[in-house]
Amino acid sequence: MPMSDRVAAIAVALIALFGAAGAAQAFDGAPTSSKKEQPSPFEAFQTGARAYIAGDKATAVTSLLDAAKRGHAMAQWKLARMYAEGDGVDRDDVKAFDYFSQVANAHADDAPGTMQARFVANSFVALGNYYLDGVPNSPIRSDPARAREMFAYAASYFGDPDAQYNLARMYIDGPDGEKDPRQAARWLGLAANKGQREAQAVLGHMLFNGLEVPRQRARGLMWLTLAHDASGGGQKWIADLYGEALAQASPDEQETAQSYVTAWKKDRE
Repeated sequence: MPMSDRVAAIAVALIALFGAAGAAQAFDGAPTSSKKEQPSPFEAFQTGARAYIAGDKATAVTSLLDAAKRGHAMAQWKLARMYAEGDGVDRDDVKAFDYFSQVANAHADDAPGTMQARFVANSFVALGNYYLDGVPNSPIRSDPARAREMFAYAASYFGDPDAQYNLARMYIDGPDGEKDPRQAARWLGLAANKGQREAQAVLGHMLFNGLEVPRQRARGLMWLTLAHDASGGGQKWIADLYGEALAQASPDEQETAQSYVTAWKKDRE
């Protein structure tokens, strides 16, 4: 399932947190060690973070591994992303899955709405995608029911828009046999209102064409316009859906949709 670039935004937030000792330390839950012989997990994380920012990913990995082995969740999350993307290491989805699992298992009950909760929620979303597709030549098999559980937890407990979008897609596609267009529209609406552009595009397409929901052409074009603007034309499927709707919309529908777009953006200023 397509992911929005909230992952990139989360990575930016992580880099910002590299210098925020209090936030990272709170996520770790361990005080900085006063012993100079062995750095604390937080100190190892700091060393790895600085090395990563400086472009020394070999040193970053060494220090992040040290912190991760001793339970530092942000180090575990960062290693998971690095292994998932082949960023400074050979891509290894099994290792990524393992690190995402460590974060999710240890921090599932963290308070929603905090900075660290974003990383935990992202771990659940990543695990959901791994369970959805499986990892070839590994013990991680496709398990759509388990994927739905991962998405549903992050969508409901953490209110994560990527999880809400992925859960909506499952209600649309029904890979585990469970389809529910009404539930799909509900989760798409929640994610779309948080700016998740894939959700905006799918919801807009459904509303514009009256697919399993009452037809609202101007409202549908509004969501498609917002999705297209957010993607900058960089996602062809969004651009195609937007172009098709725009070509079919009447001048009045286009004008109304634009007024909705203006109002939606103003509400979020």
